[in-house]
Amino acid sequence: MDSLIVAAAQALAAGDALGALKRVALRDDGPALALRGIAMAQLGDLVRAKTLLKSAARAFGPREAVARARCVVAEAEIALVSRDLGWPEKALETARAVLEKHGDRINAAHARNLQIRRLLLIGHLDEAERLSTKLDPSPLPPAARASHELAVAGIAIRRLRIEPARAAFARATEAALKSGIPALAIEVSDATRILHEPAARLLAQGSERLVSLDEVETLLTSDVLVMDACRNVVRSGADIISLASRPVLFALARVLAEAAPADAPRALLLSRAFRARHADESHRARLRVEIGRLRAALEPLAEISATQHGFALISRGKRDVVVLAPPVEIENASLLALLSDGEAWSSSALSIALATSPRTVQRALEALAAEGVVQSVGNGRARRWMMPPVVGFPTTLLLPGPLPSD
Repeated sequence: MDSLIVAAAQALAAGDALGALKRVALRDDGPALALRGIAMAQLGDLVRAKTLLKSAARAFGPREAVARARCVVAEAEIALVSRDLGWPEKALETARAVLEKHGDRINAAHARNLQIRRLLLIGHLDEAERLSTKLDPSPLPPAARASHELAVAGIAIRRLRIEPARAAFARATEAALKSGIPALAIEVSDATRILHEPAARLLAQGSERLVSLDEVETLLTSDVLVMDACRNVVRSGADIISLASRPVLFALARVLAEAAPADAPRALLLSRAFRARHADESHRARLRVEIGRLRAALEPLAEISATQHGFALISRGKRDVVVLAPPVEIENASLLALLSDGEAWSSSALSIALATSPRTVQRALEALAAEGVVQSVGNGRARRWMMPPVVGFPTTLLLPGPLPSD
């Protein structure tokens, strides 16, 4: 490999994209095209970067399997950054296997880390954690190591393992400083702030206060009866009853928990669960049916008794009853939380991340755009949606459920 290619590669590794381009900007051989593509990606021109990397892959001969695999990995990273979540992940796994077979441990580990980051982004925590345990991050250079530790921290936070998350952030900070790339150090610092920002609201006996991730972890491991409005589950310690697929039952349970130990009036239950402004006999009959279903669902943890004015929730074992709610509760909160990362998302990528229909996401985006909350750039398949970062916006750990499907 000639000295200009080596020098350009070293410049890219140090985050000096312009320095790399000065050395290879006029060359059209495979290695130069690949380095130009990576440099353009670092400068933010992802479309041009993707084109250059495809050209580089074609420029490498059939015997240069490792070089072509590296181009595939670089293209996958661009797809991840540009939130192209429909990018063929099988191609990345094939490239990773080629790199591992030929002894390129650094790029094979980098490919694995990209797989983990994509799975984390779309909420497949079990698979992301499984791949993370199989990855040996020791071959990774400092910049890639920092990215890996951020992914590890993201998994730990979503699992509410705050101490492991804090340790991963510390390792990410150390790696970012070793890389000598200021932008990466800022990114890690910004991500670390999530540990100190409010993660949820705690409602109990008429009072309300913001709580941190540490407090949420402590609460969910206690024997307190928690109506978790972030995940639509009822839990006490290790006992969890999911009502995620039964929103009416959870709405009733939440109203009862907010009123506990007092009773909740029937009019309030009808208003919150059924949005009934004027209750008639059909509403009252439906309320009795749904309360019966809720009573059966919560039987292991609590009982519901009828009172003169409504219904009361009584925790078994005389445990306290609290409600854990997102820091802010607004329409399309899950969509806004994804867009608040500052990246430009396609509607198809948002649909994949939220596990809901593309049309539902498109309608929500159009409504938010009409309110001036989000904006779009480009047209057709190149259209992307974004919004300015929102300081203190709720972590994806505590997102409400996905948008209602069609």
